[in-house]
Amino acid sequence: MPEEAGAERAEPVLPRISVVIPMRNEEGNVAPLIAEIANALDSEPHEIIAVNDASTDETATILSNLRGAYPQLRVLHHAESRGQSAAIRDGARVARGALLCTLDGDGQNNPAFLPAMIRLIDADPAIALVQGQRVGRTDTGFKKFQSRIANAVRGAMLRDGTRDSGCGLKVMRRAAYLRLPYFDALHRFTPALMVRDGHRIAHLDVVDRPRGSGVSNYASWARAKVALIDLLGVWWLIRRRKPDTPTREET
Repeated sequence: MPEEAGAERAEPVLPRISVVIPMRNEEGNVAPLIAEIANALDSEPHEIIAVNDASTDETATILSNLRGAYPQLRVLHHAESRGQSAAIRDGARVARGALLCTLDGDGQNNPAFLPAMIRLIDADPAIALVQGQRVGRTDTGFKKFQSRIANAVRGAMLRDGTRDSGCGLKVMRRAAYLRLPYFDALHRFTPALMVRDGHRIAHLDVVDRPRGSGVSNYASWARAKVALIDLLGVWWLIRRRKPDTPTREET
């Protein structure tokens, strides 16, 4: 039936929460992970933004097919691989929620922890980031060894009170995240840069689980060398930070 004259149309409900997932060659993990996120956040207005980082497997096709089953799913595609931080940044730019949640696309981060993390950030307006910290790591011995060294060095230099900044499970205030200086490894230094900007951060222990399928492309000594350069850059950024002072416009 045609609408009556003067009838008001219902405004669409904007999501309060935007979940951003960077994905590269995760064809075996896509469908289970999207289903888990939707189930974990079924009581919250939310959107899921999957960023396909130029996958060469069937990740893109599976994501496109899932959109019919999950109307809250949005899909971005990179024409060439740009890395995890770029994927998160691009998802954050188009996100509509005030709260930004991130998690890895390999299934090791359990979305069941997201509601508890959201409750933590909702409880205190001064908190801009809730950082997950993994317990019961299921990575290979080599990758755990790398992470242990990296976190020890990073913690000693940056002093952000975070034991495991590499955990992909994060809940952030989108506005605060978008004000951070962007560089290629931002996702690993988000806690330190949030503290640098004067924000409070909170932590939640999360249980790690095995990768759903496929293999990681990140465990290498070459990556460790690049991470050291990034660490020195973030250390420099923190030391160069000037505190904000009130600004008054003349009238």
